[in-house]
Amino acid sequence: MNGLAASKTELGGPIALRILLGAQLRRLREAGGVSRGDAARAIRATESKISRLELGRSGFKQRDVADLLTLFGISADQDRESLLSLARRASAPGWWQQYGEVIPGWLELYIGLEEAASVLRTYEVQFVHGLLQTEDYARAVVGLRHSPDDPGEQERIERRVALRMRRQQLLERDAPRLWSVVDEAALRRPLGGRAVMRGQLRRLIELTDLPNLTLQVVPFRAGGHPAAGGAFTILRFAQPEIADLVYIEQISSALYLDKRPDVESYSEIMNELSLLASPRDTTRDVLAGILADT
Repeated sequence: MNGLAASKTELGGPIALRILLGAQLRRLREAGGVSRGDAARAIRATESKISRLELGRSGFKQRDVADLLTLFGISADQDRESLLSLARRASAPGWWQQYGEVIPGWLELYIGLEEAASVLRTYEVQFVHGLLQTEDYARAVVGLRHSPDDPGEQERIERRVALRMRRQQLLERDAPRLWSVVDEAALRRPLGGRAVMRGQLRRLIELTDLPNLTLQVVPFRAGGHPAAGGAFTILRFAQPEIADLVYIEQISSALYLDKRPDVESYSEIMNELSLLASPRDTTRDVLAGILADT
């Protein structure tokens, strides 16, 4: 047990730490032969809450963690304090919570996972990926669903744009590795007008120099492909306790797929898309050609 909590807690934000803690508590419960029902009774909760805690989908109270550790027979001061310290860190607010008034709950989870991921593989069919958008392009995307005519709504649009720009600080670090495959249609759709699209294309050309970014374009000539269902993101984490997952954003909700068959299926599709797309070393020329036509 010694070292379980401390070895990887420096990686990622509170969402990742929450998942790590949940995974460790699940292992301790199973090792001790404790059922979810017994664990639930120990913290005056339901079995569904125990399930959410073990998956990292719920926040932890110090008292609950302490009671569970007692139930699991974890009595050594060092081991208990290590896990309780992890619980405190997992309960700390993430930077994105300052934008809480414009972040739905289903998106807040993704932002936390995005922050913790070591590799992001994305496919976009309608828009440039959010981590690669210019401010003007992001404003045009957000404005599609939120009318700027209402002064109050205009302020919320600017907050959403500011959140998206803040997320892009990820690209300034060595991790995550971002591999983004974008359909040519997204680059030729005149979103926000000609000037906005030209600015976005120039930005993408600049970003191709980033060492932690691979950008590929699926050309029209590639024809049909297995990702016809729409955009998705595969997140991979350095911590083995956090399973790879697929994120699929919908209009007013999102899907988080973490079952191995689902992740493997989407990974196979992403590999096929990467082969159908123009080679990464030609991306700058592809973008320059689209810019010349815009």
